[in-house]
Amino acid sequence: MDPYIYDGQDLRLEDILSVSRGELRLSDRIWNRIATNRSALDDLISQSNENYYGINTGFGSLHSVSIEGRNLEQLQINLLRSHACGVGPAAPSVIVRLTLLLKIISLAQGHSGVRKETVGSLLNLYNHNITPVVPQFGSLGASGDLAPLAHICLPLIGEGEVVYKREQMPAAKALALAGMDTLTLASKEGLALINGTQYSLAWLIFALSNARQQTEACDMVAALSVDAFDGHPSPFDEGIHAVRKQTGQIASAASLRDWLDGSEIIGGTKKHVQDPYSFRCAPQVHGATRDVIAYATEIVNREINAVTDNPLVLSTEGETKVVSGGNFHAQPLALTSDFLSIALAELGSISERRSYLLLDGKRELPPMLAKNPGLESGMMICQYTAASLVNRNKTLSHPASTDSIVTSAGQEDHVSMAANAGIKLFEIVQNVWKLLAIEWMIACEALENRRPKKSSPRLEEKVTAFRLLVPTLTSDRSHATDIDVAEKFLRRETSAGL
Repeated sequence: MDPYIYDGQDLRLEDILSVSRGELRLSDRIWNRIATNRSALDDLISQSNENYYGINTGFGSLHSVSIEGRNLEQLQINLLRSHACGVGPAAPSVIVRLTLLLKIISLAQGHSGVRKETVGSLLNLYNHNITPVVPQFGSLGASGDLAPLAHICLPLIGEGEVVYKREQMPAAKALALAGMDTLTLASKEGLALINGTQYSLAWLIFALSNARQQTEACDMVAALSVDAFDGHPSPFDEGIHAVRKQTGQIASAASLRDWLDGSEIIGGTKKHVQDPYSFRCAPQVHGATRDVIAYATEIVNREINAVTDNPLVLSTEGETKVVSGGNFHAQPLALTSDFLSIALAELGSISERRSYLLLDGKRELPPMLAKNPGLESGMMICQYTAASLVNRNKTLSHPASTDSIVTSAGQEDHVSMAANAGIKLFEIVQNVWKLLAIEWMIACEALENRRPKKSSPRLEEKVTAFRLLVPTLTSDRSHATDIDVAEKFLRRETSAGL
């Protein structure tokens, strides 16, 4: 891929996903904007005796402590070192690289008062694929994602751990191997580097990328389950959804109709008038999640292009001022991550219910889809595993954003917990993939009992491709590997994400 040139254009979720797979360059206009903003800050500091938070003062509850000019560089180094105190397993590399990319885009807006050299060093880390090792936990989502961002930026000064060329090593070693120099921080820069919402945003972006795939996969899997259960076509009638007027519901119903188009099974005579809710209300439930995804995408698109550190260096009509505020507060991301957690957990929940019904011995299906029920358990325990994952998702869906713990001697008295909301959302996303994989496996097996009738051409094509990987049951076997294969299959057969 050719490097992506950033020239100040508004980026959207799709752009970030695309850029994250390759190199990034900044246009001359952006470099000039960064330099002009820094020059304005330097002029203001040199001409003023005022204290500016985090530039010539301490941090947090120490904001009233003045720092002498000869110590301003050390102040910024101390900030990175002292705030790099995260704990837990390392965050996935995809999250760290997204965070690094988002931090570069934010600083490139030209309101953070950093030098070109500092942005350039971040850009070199990114383009050389030097990935800082970042413990997952430690951010409160205000004042930004301090601990994880400190771990991400420590390598700029030759400290901390990174992964480079698939090997974990000290940052100083990686910089030397890549031919990069360590950075000497100037005033304000340490604070600009670690103050911001980029880490929380990265988790949400990852989840959204997966969520878009999952809505497509969920409709495909549900459509196959409908035929496997000999479901009734009436719940997908276009007129029902038109009079409800809910955008996501209308889209999900249309998607389900498309998947079922041409099916011999759904077009056949039915002995029943209605199906259980997990089939009959699939468009309503799937569609509501689509609506949450649309809302979350709006929030993410705004935050990608936002400046979220503090204080900000604002220049208008030749006047420069340093303004302290609270853009680092990640409440929009915290609420959105929690909302999306609930919405995706519901996709998993309704999927498990369909799995259960396909194994319940109804609609002329054998109990547990076993070839010799009693002697064999068939796919019984697949549903147990699904139930366990649904329970886990329900636990994880408890909102992080409703909690706030006072820090920094009361100075930071309301925080968002956005990073924690994003981390548990990440786990929910993984669990939903597994739940859909389990339903897909069960639906494929149940479909064999409808032969010689066929499902739709689209679904039969998918089933045939899957059967090359996972054969039908002939007797009891372990399903653990089958679930992993089914998950990979669904990820591959839906639109590409991260």
